[in-house]
This record gives sequence, C-alpha cells and structure tokens, in this order.
Amino acid sequence: MSEEATPTRRRGAALEQAILRAAADELTEHGYAGLTMDRVARRAGTNKNAIYRRWPTKGALGVAAYQLLVETELRAPDTGDLREDVLTLLRRINRDLSSPRGDVLRGLLAGVSDEPELLARLRERAGDGAPGVWLTVLGRAVARGEVPPESLRPRIATVALVLLRNEYVTRGLATVSDDVLAEIVDEVYLPLVRAGATAG
Repeated sequence: MSEEATPTRRRGAALEQAILRAAADELTEHGYAGLTMDRVARRAGTNKNAIYRRWPTKGALGVAAYQLLVETELRAPDTGDLREDVLTLLRRINRDLSSPRGDVLRGLLAGVSDEPELLARLRERAGDGAPGVWLTVLGRAVARGEVPPESLRPRIATVALVLLRNEYVTRGLATVSDDVLAEIVDEVYLPLVRAGATAG
C-alpha cells in the first residue's frame, strides 16, 4: 500500500530491474494473458511511460521478464557419460516445463506467435533452450572420444530439447514420462550424434 502511495525514485538499471521483477511476478501470478502495463507500473512503483520507453509492447516486456525468471540458467552436467548428461538435462527441463514457469512460457509463445522477432528472442532467451549448454555437454563427449567431432553442431546438439518441447506443444502433455525421455536419448539423440562422422 505504501509502495503505491510513495513510489521510490529510481533510474537506470535499478528502475529497469524493479520493472522486470514486477513483470516477472505478474507473469507468474496471472500468466501472459493477465499481464498489463498498468499492474506492472503499480507494482514497480513507477509510471507506464517508464516501461514503454524500455519495452514498447507487452510482448517485449513479457519476453524480458521471462528472461529474469530463467536467470538461474542450467549448468551443463558433467557425469562423465553423454547419455547421463543428456538425460539429466532433459529431466531438469521437463520438471521446469511442467511447473508454473512452463505455463508462463507456453502463454508467452502463444502471445507473441505473430511477432517473429519476439518469438526468436524468446526462444533465444529461454536458458534451457540456449545451444551453449547443449554444445558444452556434446563437446565434453567429443573430448572423451564418445562421439565424433563432426556431430558438434548446434542443430544436432539441441535435437533432444526440440523433441522434448514437441511432446508438450503437439501432444499437449502436462508432463513427459521418464520412459519417453529415455527414448528420445536412446533412439534418436545418441544414434544421431554417433553418426556425426557420416553426416557430412
């Protein structure tokens, strides 16, 4: 209550963080459909102009706020075995996608589907989707001699993630079973990366 009555005067990075935190809280509580600039401004103790100067659309703000939610990016597991590393990553992401944060992501994906640049930014900013962690896991396997160096490409490295997301998007599942995760790894991912030498 006092937050609304006496807004704190902030500028620059401090104001930006306050807005993003407020937007992330709103996303978590109300989803993308319920995200409004009015509520974010009220919660952040600022005005809508301050928000629009930084994020000109609801979609842009939603994508930036989602990034804050996933700031604790997945660290690449290092079990010493590619199969276990990839399964560990998939299990973490599966837990995330079946949590309230997964609902936020799905709402955002639907909400910015007609804005290609925001959709691309959202996919790029989703920490679990960044090729970096997948390339790290695959690069370690290359160094151990488990797979050929030719397989070390972003599209190949992230194929397990794409297949997991496909289970949610096309099948509308609430969560994906561990058996399906193992199938993704054993029947698609591992044969693909092991065949890297002949993939040209």
